[in-house]
Amino acid sequence: MRTRIAALMMLVLACTASAQSTVPQGNADALPIQATPVAEPPPAESVVAGLSSDSVAITASFNGSDILIYGAIKREAPIPSGPPLQVIVTVEAPSSAVTVWRKERKAGIWVNSEAVRIGAAPGFYAVATSSALDDILLPEWDSRYRISLSHAMRAFAGQIAVESAVPFTEALIRIREDEGLYRLDEGSVSLIDQTLFRADVSLPANLVEGAYKTRIFLLRDGQVIDVFVAPINVRKVGLERWLYRLAFDQPFLYGLMSLAVAVFAGWGASAAFRKLRRP
Repeated sequence: MRTRIAALMMLVLACTASAQSTVPQGNADALPIQATPVAEPPPAESVVAGLSSDSVAITASFNGSDILIYGAIKREAPIPSGPPLQVIVTVEAPSSAVTVWRKERKAGIWVNSEAVRIGAAPGFYAVATSSALDDILLPEWDSRYRISLSHAMRAFAGQIAVESAVPFTEALIRIREDEGLYRLDEGSVSLIDQTLFRADVSLPANLVEGAYKTRIFLLRDGQVIDVFVAPINVRKVGLERWLYRLAFDQPFLYGLMSLAVAVFAGWGASAAFRKLRRP
């Protein structure tokens, strides 16, 4: 009997020791404690906005489009005192990698010398503001939300082999501004009584397909207090889309069709001139 009782006590001690080894007593206080998520309070002012159209159809005769962006400021308390409310609206196309080359004249010939590859640059980017951008947006908030034209470009791809990449990004911005693809319209956002606003954004004819993103920022004292995001779907339709897809999906057939059109156009022009020359 004593032997059985001793064996039972040994078994209980062994189980207790095993359980204690899983959680050492000395490190019990160091156990990670799962933090209870704390819901952030809603902003005192938030934006409620809409777009005149959430899709743009690119047809063969497409020569640009205008998007009206409008909205109101929702608040549960009177308008706060201090610096007035400001609004920034951005419309951004999908991004892609871009390589910017610098040309140099060597032996009388202009050749590519240095290059910087930008990881992602939007195909179209428009910024509309209610006042001068530098006056209403602090640099740290610009870096956080990538609002200005220079910050809209993402990180550089690969190792930068030039002394400074700034001239390359400035050159890309300058080229795309000349093409109407990058635009900064300061003061183009109408803001009434710090409550209602509207902005008209013109989209150029040389748009690319994709899911565009519209962002509306509310700012006070240079800081972003709320952001509203809405999509715009831009796509080719009709004959334009059929030719576009044919060029990528069946390039051989597209080439034969282009050759046939060129031959027929040349034959038609020749026949027309012969007919005109006849007395």
